[in-house]
Amino acid sequence: MKNRIIYLLIIVGLLLSYFQSPGLAEENRHSSSLKETQDLNNLRELAPRVFIDCRGCDRDYFREHITYINYVRDRQDADIHVLITDQPTGSGGREYTFTFIGQKKFEGKQYTLVYNSRPTATRDDIRRGQVEVLQRGLFPFLIETPLSDYIYINFKERLGPTSVNDPWKFWIFSLSLEGNFQGEESRKTRSLEVNFSANKVTPEIKIRLGFSGEFDRRKYIYEEETIKTASDEKNFTGMVVKSLTGHWSAGAWVEAESSTYKNMDLYFTVAPAVEFNIFPYSESTRRQLRLLYRIGLIQNDYNEKTIFGKLKETLYNESLTTTLEIREPWGSMSASLEGSHYFHDFSKNRLQLRGFLSFRVFRGLSVDIRGRYERIHDQLSLPVGEASLDEVLLKIKELQTAYDYYFSIGFRYTFGSVYSNVVNPRFGGIRYRGWR
Repeated sequence: MKNRIIYLLIIVGLLLSYFQSPGLAEENRHSSSLKETQDLNNLRELAPRVFIDCRGCDRDYFREHITYINYVRDRQDADIHVLITDQPTGSGGREYTFTFIGQKKFEGKQYTLVYNSRPTATRDDIRRGQVEVLQRGLFPFLIETPLSDYIYINFKERLGPTSVNDPWKFWIFSLSLEGNFQGEESRKTRSLEVNFSANKVTPEIKIRLGFSGEFDRRKYIYEEETIKTASDEKNFTGMVVKSLTGHWSAGAWVEAESSTYKNMDLYFTVAPAVEFNIFPYSESTRRQLRLLYRIGLIQNDYNEKTIFGKLKETLYNESLTTTLEIREPWGSMSASLEGSHYFHDFSKNRLQLRGFLSFRVFRGLSVDIRGRYERIHDQLSLPVGEASLDEVLLKIKELQTAYDYYFSIGFRYTFGSVYSNVVNPRFGGIRYRGWR
């Protein structure tokens, strides 16, 4: 009897354990899940704040593929400022320089990585390559945070460096053809554009050759009057530059042009040049201050007799150009001042100033300023006679002027949450007078 009671108690205990264990397991799973959620929330709060400073980058793609950092919309809120600059390569691709600048708790840390895109790379190829470089550059910062416990290293085997055997000798060729046709009841336009280029770029020498042709035909109907216009422009440009030192380079330009707008049957010039860069050329993605001097021989053949009574003439001129380009965490700027004149008459000269400035005044407020001003006293190709009203309104012929200018200024102020981690593509985007 006693043994039966013991067996019975054992069976009851097993049954109770069987029916209660799922609830206990569920409770344990819930407790574990809650703890994991809390851990993940804590990690998100401890993750470094990153500001991506890049023109034309796909930031949404970055957010979708690098989810373990906090993206902020202003550099002053960031622990890491990623400054991305780019410049064209000789092959037709682009070189992207990623500068990772530590701020706040990472003050004093700075790393630079470079990504080169192929000339045939698609937009998806480029953004995938940029994500890889971003991940590598963030690694030295992440290992100093609690996120380091969640990082693993995957080594991809790479081929060792070898000498390049290029049957094309670094020459890159490009050909494009584009036709454009538009029309409505009162006007019709058709145009054809042809471009061909041949480029070779190595550290020692840069050669760029290019031909372009633009052919434009337009027809306007107003009441019972029909106006037809034709405009043709053909241009060939050649440039050879030899690297001398880290600051000096020398070369020459060759250019030939035919333009109905400029009254040019043939414009031909040869101009040797020399350039000095105050900063090393190796820092060109961040800063440049270049002085370029050119002296040239010019042969002009005109379609119509000019206001100076010329149908053709040989001229000599010179020019000096100063160019400043800066890209820093506070913003970017570029400015160019060029002066030129003809030797036969120093009063025939031109002064041109161009500039662009984009900077952040304070958190959330940025200003963009751009402009151009030209003082013009060298229009030697202007034809005799007055331009017709059609030629003026339709810009068929170049008009006499003593100056030309352009100026724009824009402000942008953003406020609210400093975070920008979320990507939501539903309904696409909206635009309202340039805002998005």
